[in-house]
Amino acid sequence: MIDDIDAEILARLQDDARIPLSQVAEQIGLATSSVHERVRKLESRGIIQGYRPILDAEALNSGVTAIVQLSQMGGTTHDVDLHARLAEFVEVEDCYGVAGEDDYVLKVRTSTTRDLEMLLKRLNTIPSVSRTRTTVILNTYFEHRPFPIRPEKRD
Repeated sequence: MIDDIDAEILARLQDDARIPLSQVAEQIGLATSSVHERVRKLESRGIIQGYRPILDAEALNSGVTAIVQLSQMGGTTHDVDLHARLAEFVEVEDCYGVAGEDDYVLKVRTSTTRDLEMLLKRLNTIPSVSRTRTTVILNTYFEHRPFPIRPEKRD
């Protein structure tokens, strides 16, 4: 259960995961030890799953971003380990199993459109893949938005 205080802590950590917990404590009016304990509990419950920097893909020579919709032969029951195969492709940043016309939606990043073309060819050589449809991202207006935190209300 997330209360209002946990929600405040999570909101501040989403804004800046490197903020000192003493500063969070000061901002929300709690003792630093209380904030440390709450964060430890949020981590142990799996609500906070980790901390990582947000990297500039273009500065790291991965400026071509695309969404790849992937369908497999025989529907989702044909290759139950396809997501594990997709994880082997370093260009695949995100992988979602979806309902609808396709089975997976991938967010991929490559250096060039030629590299994207080669990635698509490699994806389409997986025996259970029946087709891919690709949309190249021209502009990113926002990403990595903070997750909306809704404390549970007690009756």
